[in-house]
Amino acid sequence: MSGFPEASFMLSAAAGAQFPADRGVEVAFAGRSNAGKSSAINAITARHGLARTSKTPGRTRLLNFFSLGPDRRIVDLPGYGFATGPREERAQWAPLIDALRPRESLKGLFLVVDCRRGIAASDLELIDWADPSRRKIHVLLSKADKLTRAEGLKAEAAAVAALGGRASVQLFSALRRIGIEDAQERLQGWIEAGDPRAVK
Repeated sequence: MSGFPEASFMLSAAAGAQFPADRGVEVAFAGRSNAGKSSAINAITARHGLARTSKTPGRTRLLNFFSLGPDRRIVDLPGYGFATGPREERAQWAPLIDALRPRESLKGLFLVVDCRRGIAASDLELIDWADPSRRKIHVLLSKADKLTRAEGLKAEAAAVAALGGRASVQLFSALRRIGIEDAQERLQGWIEAGDPRAVK
């Protein structure tokens, strides 16, 4: 059963002025183009089709906000790396994402990384952008179904070494439902910890 029964699309923002009010709790999802970010969002929220998926890299070109309840949100960031959008459009993504960075409501980041590719320099740059001293960061090594168990454990160990303590990490597969419950629990925990209304 989903822990996010209220998950629903809120809005797509092309500029910081269009963002929801900076209150409550937000958790961002990011990753290189075609890493499986939209599939991860759909699997974790148990809402098929909540985030649009595509085999074409770079389909997410705006910041998409999804509500998980009153003042609780997921933010789907544009994929970075190779993308098919016009150069002028891609040039607008950086200031759009930078407008998200200072928000007090942004409490955590899920970074989706194709387990077969490993942690890249661009992934580490995004972690620095998110600021591990201020926010929780968790890496989902996606498409883990493509690896044997031994290969998966090796990929996980390599990711832990590359991250150097700046983020936690786990194997994940939306297709084979590997690690979905762990990711759901982590997301729920971040939201509860960041929402003063949830403090007992």
